[in-house]
Amino acid sequence: MVTDRTFFGHPRGLATLFGTEMWERFSWYGLRAILATFMAASPAHAGLGLSQETSQAVVGVYGALIYLVALPGGWIADRILGARRSVFWGGFVIMLGHISMAIPVASSLFVWLGLLLIIAGTGLLKPNISVMVGRLYPEEDDGRRDAGFSLFYLGINLGAFFAPLVVGWLAEGDRWHLGFSAAAVGMALGLVQYVLGGRSLRGVGERPGLRLTPRERRRFGRLVALGVVLTLVVLGAWAATGTLTVDRFTVALTLVILIVPVAYFGYIMFGSHDLTEDERIRMKAYIWLFVAAAIFWMIYDLAPSKLLFFAQDHTDLSLFGIRINQAATQSFNPLFIMIFVPVFAALWVRLGTRVSTPQKFGFALVMVGLSFVVMAVAAGLAGAGRVSVWWLVLVYLIQVFGELSLSPVGLSVTTKLAPEAFKGQMLGIWFIAVSVGDAVGGQTGRLGRVLSEPMYYLVLAAMAIVAGLALFLFTRSLRVMMAEHHEPAMR
Repeated sequence: MVTDRTFFGHPRGLATLFGTEMWERFSWYGLRAILATFMAASPAHAGLGLSQETSQAVVGVYGALIYLVALPGGWIADRILGARRSVFWGGFVIMLGHISMAIPVASSLFVWLGLLLIIAGTGLLKPNISVMVGRLYPEEDDGRRDAGFSLFYLGINLGAFFAPLVVGWLAEGDRWHLGFSAAAVGMALGLVQYVLGGRSLRGVGERPGLRLTPRERRRFGRLVALGVVLTLVVLGAWAATGTLTVDRFTVALTLVILIVPVAYFGYIMFGSHDLTEDERIRMKAYIWLFVAAAIFWMIYDLAPSKLLFFAQDHTDLSLFGIRINQAATQSFNPLFIMIFVPVFAALWVRLGTRVSTPQKFGFALVMVGLSFVVMAVAAGLAGAGRVSVWWLVLVYLIQVFGELSLSPVGLSVTTKLAPEAFKGQMLGIWFIAVSVGDAVGGQTGRLGRVLSEPMYYLVLAAMAIVAGLALFLFTRSLRVMMAEHHEPAMR
């Protein structure tokens, strides 16, 4: 009897998507591990010569845009390309972006072009490869699908763990473009593996869910062209005034990113969508959780900027007597995630409905806040000399406890609280919370102008802890608004 080959008991196509995502994450986390320090390095050291504050802002809006473009990327797959071609072309554009950054020329043009290409490519690849994983399974096979996503998640973290080690090592000695080349090679390997394993996908994602008509395509093309032209005109006019700088551009992008959720929630709440009163109440609860998530990511995603600079400037980079570079500290986070994912998964099953979503979010905020209390202590000690790298190990360990309490339930609660008319669209809102957090976090570097390093960490820690305690305080009210666990509004 001939049986189909499987991947740890799962459809063979999961191996194809697992490998593609692992290599894409290798390229993403590899670049992220050296981007801020490359930008802040002086031209004498082959860097861009930006200040650490501006570099932090650039990394923040770069990460924010990565998550923001997941929305149009999903739409393009649904209406034009289909998920399968979107993943391929997304990966191809990402690879071109890393190649652009790897070109060893003094001009920064290829760096900015590379980042733009990576943002555009990730918008196509990232949301759609996850959709394809889900479609490998029959609709009723929830158990195997959940297990398949767990394996997929492992691939993400394997790529995230090894990338800083490899890329950081190659980039040592001002060999930044060699590090960027490794990220390009990683994405190329992912593409090759994706094409070779294409047959195992068995047609998954081949066609758009609702293809645009020729008339709609022409209209879409005109709108895109108009948007590009208007953007270029605005930037050109701004440049002509002599006031356009990288720093100011990041502020403008942050403001745009902040406007997106405000406009979207306003559209949902005040538009004529025939929302029921219960749906409006649940949306009000979700807005509070959205703000909490944005605060969490504002701190959590300072790892590739503020904490990376701390590792470079104030840390004795010796682990078990082995010398490491600052980029390698970015591997602590995915290592802890891989270790503790099964622990937290078992914990939430054991606790069941005794721990609510607001309590999980509150715990996450308190944890990420406490991690910056630890950073404040480390920064204070660093005033007298470099501190042990174990301080950063502790910080990332505490943060992972928070991340595993918030991230896994984010999409779930988004789906649950979304009004019926916005079920599909609302999934992208969760990623906008990450986008807002990343953008605002990038701008917090400006606080260094008026605050000492320890006080900077304490201010952000206080914001997170106060927000977390507020969620604990209002847990009962939020659970009633969310109708969580079907609690009655009045007893």
